[in-house]
Amino acid sequence: MSRLDDAYAGRRVLVTGHTGFKGTWLGLWLHHLGAEVTGYSDCVPTQPSAFDLLELDGLVDHHLGDVRDRSRLAEVIDATRPEVVFHLAAQPLVLRSLADPVETFEVNTMGMVNVLECVRERPWIEAVVLVTSDKAYRNEEWDWGYRETDHLGGHDPYSGSKSCAELVAHSYHHSFLRDAPTRMATTRAGNVIGGGDWAADRIVPDCVRAWSAGESVTVRSPRATRPWQHVLEPLSGYLWLGARLLEEAGPSLDGEAFNFGPGTNQDETVADLLESMAERWDEARWEIATGSEQAGREAALLKLSCDKALRMLDWHAVLPFSETVAMTVDWYRSWHLDPSDMRATTLGQIDRYVGLAAEAGPAWARP
Repeated sequence: MSRLDDAYAGRRVLVTGHTGFKGTWLGLWLHHLGAEVTGYSDCVPTQPSAFDLLELDGLVDHHLGDVRDRSRLAEVIDATRPEVVFHLAAQPLVLRSLADPVETFEVNTMGMVNVLECVRERPWIEAVVLVTSDKAYRNEEWDWGYRETDHLGGHDPYSGSKSCAELVAHSYHHSFLRDAPTRMATTRAGNVIGGGDWAADRIVPDCVRAWSAGESVTVRSPRATRPWQHVLEPLSGYLWLGARLLEEAGPSLDGEAFNFGPGTNQDETVADLLESMAERWDEARWEIATGSEQAGREAALLKLSCDKALRMLDWHAVLPFSETVAMTVDWYRSWHLDPSDMRATTLGQIDRYVGLAAEAGPAWARP
């Protein structure tokens, strides 16, 4: 029994964005820990989707609603009375933000306002973990990792909306929640990969769609460096941060922001990711796009410093890059060969990850 089991067994937990890629994995893991999970999302965003394949609607209290609709969100919160809230609902795509910036700011920034407005009116909510993005940082193309005290900002509407969401959270904490019973924190995670992501314009889903059909995938920025991590890595950080907020006696974590990313020695490019994936997928092929007008809008270098999470939470990433890619490709290969029991496959990967974490020694995985 890990410290996460102890923290969440029997707890009422709300996850916004529970039908998305990360939200589905988080909802399943929370249910696996014994939590009573409520989900709030506007739709199932892709077909296929991890939410449908895992049949998560049979495990969680599934509610449809837009995070922009504060009345509907409040109605669900009052009906289910969560003790813990994980806010993941978002418009998560950079290219979509360029096509529809208004929607992106409404969902990502005003969605944060609506969640926190509901929270501040309900002091019986004990802990809130607010998920933004590593894109919230103003991109300086540094060789070192961004720290939580570095400048926020964004060159595109998605990045800008996430930096605005961080500012909203900061102001709500200092204006309304600093002296309230509810404790909150924000999180910024690096590029997440793993089974069950079918979003458009992401490298892993694009590869899976193309390779499953025997086609080549087109790559925009092969030399771009990203803090690749398996989806379970930041989720362990979110869960452990929520657990610590629940047990926190003082103000040390309340109102803080945390980065969750891979170790500093992981410095892989898009090309590195493709080559690693190709080792586990026969006949994988790709080609480099020429003259892509979007290529210049994407950060070439992006790193996170996770020293604060190590120091204050005793959290660190568990998986080497090779294992991150192996778990990701193995999930999709299982789906490609036999999609009938992906819940068992996914639970197996969660249990494997927890076992590897117990060996690696972050605080949340200790008995």
